[in-house]
Amino acid sequence: MSAWEENVRRVTPYTPGDQPNRPKMIKLNTNENPYPPAPGVEKALRDFDPDCLRLYPDPGASALVNVLADYCHVKREQVFVGIGSDDVLAMAFMTFFNSEKPILFPDITYSFYPVWAEEFRIPYETPPLDEGFHIVKEDYCRDNGGVIFPNPNAPTSLALGASEVEEILRHNQDVVVIVDEAYVDFGGESVLPLVDRYDNLLVVQTFSKSRSMAGMRIGFAVGSPRLIRYLNDVKYSFNSYTMNQLTLRLGVEAVLDEAYFRETTGKIIRTREAARRRLAGLGFQSLDSRANFLFITHPEYEAKELYNALKKEDIYVRYFDAPRISQYLRVTIGTDEQMEALYGFLVRYEALHRKER
Repeated sequence: MSAWEENVRRVTPYTPGDQPNRPKMIKLNTNENPYPPAPGVEKALRDFDPDCLRLYPDPGASALVNVLADYCHVKREQVFVGIGSDDVLAMAFMTFFNSEKPILFPDITYSFYPVWAEEFRIPYETPPLDEGFHIVKEDYCRDNGGVIFPNPNAPTSLALGASEVEEILRHNQDVVVIVDEAYVDFGGESVLPLVDRYDNLLVVQTFSKSRSMAGMRIGFAVGSPRLIRYLNDVKYSFNSYTMNQLTLRLGVEAVLDEAYFRETTGKIIRTREAARRRLAGLGFQSLDSRANFLFITHPEYEAKELYNALKKEDIYVRYFDAPRISQYLRVTIGTDEQMEALYGFLVRYEALHRKER
């Protein structure tokens, strides 16, 4: 080892899902939206003047902040935007979790959380989900340095109601509580209405799922003006220009088209519920999803073997080689046509499995 390596910060990095780019593949592994962005986004992209790129973007992202404030029924001083919700969440970890007490998040959850905690030297504890993979509210009522959890949770797809989240908030008014609502638009209950009641609540959402803009990287947070001011202080301390000109323009258009947003999220919810029924008919068990994916298991199949068999057919789902969930697959909801291709493969797989028995 070289001498300089003694001073290198070593971390165990987050491992993102596969991002294959193969013709005719069916990509159901990273919870992207199967439908294109709103028509206004496409028009703004066609009409974008590249001469704008000579200039630095608005460091305050004012146009996007303003439309988000109107959409969320809050003041503009209560909105923060960043390069995807991952960027917003990482900045929130850095800003708000600076106690010597451990922060709390579930044992089965978004796998970026322990990565950030270790990277920023934040102590943490992981209260276990119950046997049905639900968050146990009482586990978050003890002394801590902060609380964060996704709602709906990932990869389990299960959600707490707003009243249950508020119960956690009532017991944690001396620390910051972050609710990660990446999947809330697919049937969850947002706690955005609570931000004016609890000045320590930060709600984080993304454009990657329900607004079909994973490729543009837009995330945002809503909270009290003090929370947002602290977040901006940290942002301006290392990069004033986090959002580029094109992203800001397209992000505004994505928010403005509410009818298209409702149409596409409605399609995904209907396809999800149909998928639960079809998969149940094939012997799969799934949790009561409030997200744009299903968390499924089969009593007779090895999840990793099924994952690899699907991959050979260019059907990509997500497998987690982790305690308690190694027999589950996470399946993103695609178009009806994509889901039919999945069902067709599973029928053939079932026939092969019976033959081998």
